Amino acid sequence: MTDLSRYRNIGIFAHVDAGKTTTTERILKLTGKIHKTGEVHDGQATTDFMEQE
Repeated sequence: MTDLSRYRNIGIFAHVDAGKTTTTERILKLTGKIHKTGEVHDGQATTDFMEQE
């Protein structure tokens, strides 16, 4: 069974092109969850999986 006490959810609300995905990438990098920060404009961000991004 998964230990849910180890998980955290965050929400970032802002207008279009305000840097939400970039901020999320930096948080993931700083907390050690990813080792390389992806760039939004290249479509390589971890949380950038929708075509409209």
